[in-house]
This record gives sequence, structure tokens and C-alpha cells, in this order.
Amino acid sequence: MPARRERLPHQKISLKFLADHLQLSPATISLVMNRSTVADSIPQETKDRIFAAAREFNYRPSFVARSLRTQRSFTVGVMVPEVSEGYGTLLLSGIEDYLLQEGYFYFVVSHRHKPDLIDEYPRLLLERCIDGLIAVDTPSPLAELSMPVVKVSGNDVNRGKAVTHIVLDHRRAAHLALDHLASLGHRRIAVIKGQDFSSDTEIRWNAIQEAAREHGLKIPSQNVGQLVGDSASPELGYEVTKKIFAKGAAFTALFAFNDVSAIGAIQAIKEKGLRVPEDISVIGFDDIQSAAFQSPGLTTIRQPLRKMGLVAAETLLRRIAGTGKDIPRVIRVEPQLVVRGTTGACNSPKPSKKKTRR
Repeated sequence: MPARRERLPHQKISLKFLADHLQLSPATISLVMNRSTVADSIPQETKDRIFAAAREFNYRPSFVARSLRTQRSFTVGVMVPEVSEGYGTLLLSGIEDYLLQEGYFYFVVSHRHKPDLIDEYPRLLLERCIDGLIAVDTPSPLAELSMPVVKVSGNDVNRGKAVTHIVLDHRRAAHLALDHLASLGHRRIAVIKGQDFSSDTEIRWNAIQEAAREHGLKIPSQNVGQLVGDSASPELGYEVTKKIFAKGAAFTALFAFNDVSAIGAIQAIKEKGLRVPEDISVIGFDDIQSAAFQSPGLTTIRQPLRKMGLVAAETLLRRIAGTGKDIPRVIRVEPQLVVRGTTGACNSPKPSKKKTRR
């Protein structure tokens, strides 16, 4: 058996040196260091030896050689509306986890729903040689791009056969929320709609109206408000709830477009001298990390955001590798009702039934 090689002073560590040192083939080391799917068949003990030796000798695989060999940059672009606590952050955590696991780097850009940025960013990312793009809550179809594209959220699933869509079942989400409120005796419900520019606003509002009809509920126009502005602050929910009150709306429950706006709505309800949930129940949407730590904890419709990010990243890399022929054009994920402290039984007096004369 040949002797293990020792590093000479100032010697640049090559793949061949590491292979000789470990008495393994260069191909085995390359597969493991580049996290190839073929490396799944290599024993974990061997992988551990390779990574330990790479750390010992400060070996780094040649990115340039890898890119030339595969004709890829191993970089993808991610377009999001904004980066703040909530929807976008949880999606990015799932995207990042999967890309790091697969040895991919990524650029993140925030378009703030500005048309000029939505049009310009894909071109700028293409100039940086990305292999594919994940677009989150981005209204442009992006179907004309000459690269694999995965979209998260949106109601334009009939556009762009070259685009894979990761979408929530909004119909199921609306039914979960209204079924819960109806079971608690709520008949007068207010709704906070999303901003005009959000991809989910129209499809979710239509789903809420459908669920309300099935319960025999009417949501009058004075009980409906819409978020205005691109801020990710609870202030938007606070302001729209005050406007709903100003219209003289009467309601015992409120269904907000997202958790952040629900938190703002609760503040407006409290300033009105009302209690949550004793006087008005509140349901949010998304289940952001801080939702469980509100006082009381926020009842919400959980969007599996981290999972959606993971699925988006996995789907994109499969399409980049040319192994995504069996991927459906639309991948739907299921919501979940999370009941906490902001919803309770309706305490409003029920109208008395009129006595009929015999």
C-alpha cells in the first residue's frame, strides 16, 4: 500500500494530493466535495475522512473548474417583494437551507412591487450568469426568460408553460378560517384585504367570499378594508381597522390578510375600548414566528412558508439539472388552522325570534 503523502511547506493543495493522501480516487473526492447526488452511495465514514482532510489541508475545490466542466455558475437569483420579519423571511429560510445543502450560492433582490425593478432585476441577474430564478409574489409572468423559473404565490398559473408555480390552496385556507369563526357563533365578520399589488389579494378575497356564501354569511362593503402602502409594518393593519370602525361597521370577528396586519388591527380594536377575543375575535394569516408570542397568542392560518421555500429551491435545481420533466406546472401546498388566544365564542346578543300569531 503506498505511503500517505505529507504536505510540503507552501505547497498548494490539489485534488491529486488529497487523493494520494487519503488513498482514494480523485473522482470519489470530487463527488463528495461537490456534494453530488451520486455521492449518496459513498459510505459516511469515507465522507467524514474526506471533509476532515480538506479542513486539515485547507483544500477548496476549484469553482472555476467545476463551472467549466458543468457549464453552470451554481448561482441562482431570488426576487422578493421585501425582506423583513414575516412572509419573505420564512420563505427565504427554506430556499437558503436547500441551496446551501446543494452547494449553490444566490443573489436576493427586493423589488418592492415597483414595475421598473420587476422588469430590470431579471436582466441584471442574467448578466451575473445565474442558472435559474425564484420569484416570490412577483406579478410578472417571467415566462420569456431563457432560464428555469419557479414562482411562489400568484394567480397567473395559466401563464408561462416554462414556469413552475408553488401556490397555497387559498380556497381551503378561507374555509378553515370561516369554519372556525362560524363554529364559535360569529355571523358578522370584517375582512382586511391585501394590497392591490399583491399576487394573493384577489384569489384569497374570492375564496373568502365563496366560503362566506357557503355559510350563509354576508360581508357588507363597510366591513371590508384594504391595506395601502408597501410597508411591512403593523401600522397598515392598524390604520385600515380604524377606517373600518369609522364606516360604522358592526362585526364580532376580523380576518386579516396577514399576521402583521392582524397585530396592527388588534391595537386599533383595543384603542376602541374593545377586548380581544371577548368582544372581537381576530384571525391572521401566515403564522410568522412572532405570532405565537403575542398577548394573547394570534390565531392564524399557517402557510407552510419554509416548506414552500424548500420546494421552490428543490424544484428549480431539478429543472436546472434537466431532471424536472415530471414536475407538475403547479404545485399546491396545504394551509393549517392554528388556534391560539385571539379567537373565542361570540358574545354578542342574538336577535330574538318574533312570535307568530296563531
